[in-house]
Amino acid sequence: MMSNNSFTPEYFQLTLFTDSGPLRYLFFCLCLLIYMTIISANLVIILAVCQEKSLHQPMYMFLSCLCLNSLYGSAGFFPRFLMDILSDTHLISRASCFIQIYVIYTYASFEMTILSIMAYDRFVAICQPLHYHSKMTFRMVRHLLIFALLYPVLGIGVGLSLTIRLPLCENKLHRLFCSNWPVVQLSCVDTTLNNIVGQFVAITTTFIPLLFVLYTYLRILLVCRRSSSEFRGKALQTCLPHMVTFVNYSFSVFSELSLTKFEGDKLNPIITVILSLEYLIIPPINNPLVYGLNLPQIKRVIFRFLKIHKMGPDDKM
Repeated sequence: MMSNNSFTPEYFQLTLFTDSGPLRYLFFCLCLLIYMTIISANLVIILAVCQEKSLHQPMYMFLSCLCLNSLYGSAGFFPRFLMDILSDTHLISRASCFIQIYVIYTYASFEMTILSIMAYDRFVAICQPLHYHSKMTFRMVRHLLIFALLYPVLGIGVGLSLTIRLPLCENKLHRLFCSNWPVVQLSCVDTTLNNIVGQFVAITTTFIPLLFVLYTYLRILLVCRRSSSEFRGKALQTCLPHMVTFVNYSFSVFSELSLTKFEGDKLNPIITVILSLEYLIIPPINNPLVYGLNLPQIKRVIFRFLKIHKMGPDDKM
């Protein structure tokens, strides 16, 4: 039953921002530096893969998509966040709020599905090496990437459409950015359908990929256990960056999901800020650094690229 107090707010107020006085300029500079670092680090990996023909392989193509997704998610969060740091009022229009939710949630889902197909790629390469080139064709890579992108687009779209239709009793979000569940909690009507669809989307875009990755790495560990030390070393070299990235991102996502179990205004603001920002800041920085530092093929191309651009015109002659 709809409440008499329900309305359709034109703006949402982000209440977690506080008046930090002159410190806001320091926070702005630090966050801008983080954003520039994310852009630079991910672009370096993307350019290295695009320009080096030896890296035109499934593993590195998936890595490029992971870095592109980091740029996509960061673009959905940082520009607005930087504006809010300097602003005295923290109002966001209804349309902008739902666009931000869609971008951030699809970013989070893309990350998990791309990491899942990267795990499958490593599984085939290590457990079925003789069939790798016949299974991981460019056609197969294209189909995997289409599925990894298409399902989150549709799943998040359906869930968000149910949120948009809800009549609301308030317009205050105890967050630094727009998030779906806090908006649903403002509703004046029964939200059972939103809960069911939200849980289904969360399970299919987060928990099923998580179980799949754990299964593939269990199979990889069993194969490595029966193999030579040289084989284990090579397998570890290619799997370690993915394992670090996956564990880091899983922890970040579960930190964000844990916020949905509590009412935002009853949590310590510092804890809420840390849990909210972790999956938007740490993975986009972590991914290019881990892969850039641990994969010799990537590292070699980056160093060669930097060396060429540091040389003057006379040095190239």
